[in-house]
Amino acid sequence: MKVVKSIFSAYVKFPLVLKILIGMAIGVLLGIFVPAIDFIAVLGTLFTSGLKAIAPILVFVLIIASLSSAGKGLGSRFTRVIGLYMLSTFLAATFAVVMSFIFRVTIPLGESFVSSAPESLGDVLKNLLLKMVENPLSALTGGNYLSILTWSIALGFAIRMKGSEKTKTVLADLSTAVSSVVGGIIQLAPFGILGLVYTSVGEYGLEIFVDYGYLLLVLVGCMLAVFLIIDPLLIFLFLRRNPYPLVWRCVKESGISAFFTRSSAVNIPINMQLCKRLGLDREYYSVAIPLGATINMDGAAITITVLSLSAAFTCGVDVNFFIAILLSFVATLGACGASGVAGGSLLLIPMACSLLNVPADIAMKMVAVGFIIGVIQDSLETAINSSGDVMFAATAEYIEWKKQGREFKVGAVYETAEDDTPEASAD
Repeated sequence: MKVVKSIFSAYVKFPLVLKILIGMAIGVLLGIFVPAIDFIAVLGTLFTSGLKAIAPILVFVLIIASLSSAGKGLGSRFTRVIGLYMLSTFLAATFAVVMSFIFRVTIPLGESFVSSAPESLGDVLKNLLLKMVENPLSALTGGNYLSILTWSIALGFAIRMKGSEKTKTVLADLSTAVSSVVGGIIQLAPFGILGLVYTSVGEYGLEIFVDYGYLLLVLVGCMLAVFLIIDPLLIFLFLRRNPYPLVWRCVKESGISAFFTRSSAVNIPINMQLCKRLGLDREYYSVAIPLGATINMDGAAITITVLSLSAAFTCGVDVNFFIAILLSFVATLGACGASGVAGGSLLLIPMACSLLNVPADIAMKMVAVGFIIGVIQDSLETAINSSGDVMFAATAEYIEWKKQGREFKVGAVYETAEDDTPEASAD
């Protein structure tokens, strides 16, 4: 028993990022040399299923507990982080428009992809409102984070005004317990990532992307440019400090897992753990992170914009630049309606295509192309979206720290001391 405890203790102390990288390497090798072993593939399914199951409960409990006992001063941070989320998404869509005009992509389109999709921006906004007031029990079981956010915020403020201190204490203890469960699941991430990588390598080869390589190159180029240049520049303008330590930490501790889970919703618990390590206020990030998973959609806006313009160029539609910029607004709002699951942004392409007068059948064929290249496109899109949630949540908090005259290092790991003053730890 002591040997087992010693091994487990050593495993927990070993850096999580290194464990994930090792799991990735093993997954690649196994996928190449011994494909089609169900037991290995099921590791990834178990990991993502565990996170999917606990994430709605985590968000619901944390938001209620945080808001019910929240102190003053959170309002300015929420306003700031929402502004950062929306601004970065719009800049991403606008950049994608510019790149799409510079590198015009036309591709051969195959058979139509049959699926339901919103036909207009009005439909998207209507669906958003309907999702917000869905039955909270149905939202928890179905993973509807808009409804979870709506009801948990309402309950949190109601308990804050009318609830007793005992109720608030119970909620705080419950949130701590759920967070502990999440921490245990995250410790299993290396095995889950191993299974996910194994499945991808065993099932797909790079040859599948040859026909659509140029389109994929434009998508990947836009996403990397936004994440590595535009978003850091935006952070620098607000903080006047080097943003890249924060960028690289978000890539390592959020982006890698999001790349393979391909779900911003699944990555919510991982992002909350990272925010805790960064020393952010739990009352703040427990709301800001699930909110970011809903409205911070740089990658989704890029996907919607690039694929919609490619569809227009392919069928010969004359798109003037003014309409293309208008598309950026539509993509920004539409991206906020993208579901937090793999491929969620692709079904919004017909909505954007309708603005460009692209026939519906052509738009659905482009959706089919999106699913073909989705192994890379959707993985990178999710990694950028999820990493950006933490980047901008941290930026809004850092701005507050600057106003308070606190000394801090951007992207540094912090441990919260008993007096709640962040103190940098070696990492």
